[in-house]
Amino acid sequence: MKNSTLTAENQMVKQSSGSILIRFAKWAEAQNIPFLIIGVAMIAMLLWAGAYKMTAPGAEGIVPLVDNNPLISWHFRVFGPYIGSDMIGITEIIAAILFLIGFVKPQAGIAGGIIAIVMFFVTSTMVITTPGATVPVNGMSYMSFLGLFLFKDIIALGASFFLITQFGKRATSNN
Repeated sequence: MKNSTLTAENQMVKQSSGSILIRFAKWAEAQNIPFLIIGVAMIAMLLWAGAYKMTAPGAEGIVPLVDNNPLISWHFRVFGPYIGSDMIGITEIIAAILFLIGFVKPQAGIAGGIIAIVMFFVTSTMVITTPGATVPVNGMSYMSFLGLFLFKDIIALGASFFLITQFGKRATSNN
């Protein structure tokens, strides 16, 4: 009798805590919280990073990343580090502006997401191509601070796909 009472009590606790968690998850989804946070954060990051790349320290800072990447190293050979960095910065700012416009006109957000996907795909490969992105420690290879910095672009790549899906849902629900 005591075991069956404990089992019933345990199930009630599990159901009530599960339902609170489920209600919270549904509430967050209904309020569009993930979309809003990721969207605003991407806009801020792209504006800030894009503007920084248009400064001398920003341009000089990405030279080692770009020089070692076969997908974009040609860019600096053709345009030079300052104009090349300005072009990357402008592209980031355009993506941010399109994301911002996407809150009113979702198709613009989709276009911003496509630009961001291309950018973050290229920069995600820098985790592999940049010397010093990993460091050996006691026979194991770990991501260095540089590697972790570059790894955030893989997360931003996923966030860009997420934003495209959300803007796409908004675009189809408006038609």
